Amino acid sequence: MTDRKDELAGNLAKVEERIAAACAAAGRKREEVTLIVVTKTYPASDVRILSELGVRHVAENKDQDAAPKAAECSDLPLAWHFVGQLQTNKVRSVVGYADLVQSVDRAKLVTALSKEAVRAGREVGCLIQVALDAGERERGERGGVAPGGIGELADLVADAPGLRLDGLMTVAPLTGEYAGRQRAAFERLMDLSTDLRRAHPAANMVSAGMSADLEQAVAAGATHVRVGTAVLGVRPRLG
Repeated sequence: MTDRKDELAGNLAKVEERIAAACAAAGRKREEVTLIVVTKTYPASDVRILSELGVRHVAENKDQDAAPKAAECSDLPLAWHFVGQLQTNKVRSVVGYADLVQSVDRAKLVTALSKEAVRAGREVGCLIQVALDAGERERGERGGVAPGGIGELADLVADAPGLRLDGLMTVAPLTGEYAGRQRAAFERLMDLSTDLRRAHPAANMVSAGMSADLEQAVAAGATHVRVGTAVLGVRPRLG
């Protein structure tokens, strides 16, 4: 376990250096960017080590993995983010542990989240997932609402009991005009965030960037970066 702690500490230090350098290059303060460590496929023991090393935000993308892990780590001072595509039949479970759902992309999901948050007596933060590979009214290949649908969905979240509208999230698209152009994609997300904040000033969170492109996200203005592989290592192949 000591070896794993040393490994994670070293990886975290390297990621921290990258974020600090990106902030300096962008003329931003380091505290303007929050690191979320994506712990999907890794065991609760790793989450516990990360907490010991000072990590306060962790993310998961599959409820069947996240729910038992969150339960096992419920004594830790962590904020849990759900970042995967979320089916409505998993909402009750996710609301039980997630402090923030970053993948809100349709009205039906807002309704389900609101119902379960009220039932659980919790306030759940929500990010609208933006699909920059989608047509004006379509959904993206990996989930998300087209830019033209943000306003309507944001109003729904803001008005829903038990939910809090926190901002926007995107995944750099693999297809469409922004494929291979992460910086441009993240800058587009920042423009959309500016539009959103005119109607909802408190919704100022912008989640963008992962292990390979966190620098571009920080340069564009992201407030949160989601890093998995660079901290935890290359995930084992499934199946």
